[in-house]
Amino acid sequence: MFTLVPSQFFNPAAARDALAEVGALREDATVEYLEIPQYDAVLVYAKDGDSVVDDSPAIYTLLSRLPDCPEYNKILCGMLDDRLYLAVAQGKSLLLANSFPARDFTTAEYFIFLSLNSLQLNPEISTICWLSQLDAEDEMALYRYFKAVEYL
Repeated sequence: MFTLVPSQFFNPAAARDALAEVGALREDATVEYLEIPQYDAVLVYAKDGDSVVDDSPAIYTLLSRLPDCPEYNKILCGMLDDRLYLAVAQGKSLLLANSFPARDFTTAEYFIFLSLNSLQLNPEISTICWLSQLDAEDEMALYRYFKAVEYL
């Protein structure tokens, strides 16, 4: 579980409370935070061993790599532990950072298109970037909707 808090509103002493507002937080969960300076935000997360890469939450990896996407509409995805991690920005403005349960690629596609539709982004003129490798069939499925598919 994680949430982003604008830097100007972040209070380290209230990090646990900020996270508890977005979901059920176990009483024994360790709450930590990381600054995301390129988006003027702080990532607050529960450290429970799930979806952690190199001692950081998977969404932090996406947010760190999102500026590497080549287009103005930056769409970066990754799959880990049956979850889709998705971060979307326009230029330097972060629009979305979320994760969704996705046991299969069709479910991941559903959440990608739902998110892009809610943000009013046209996939046909956008490049989608991935941190995790896709099999050839899944990559070809994305090419039906996106201008390009790239790996970071």
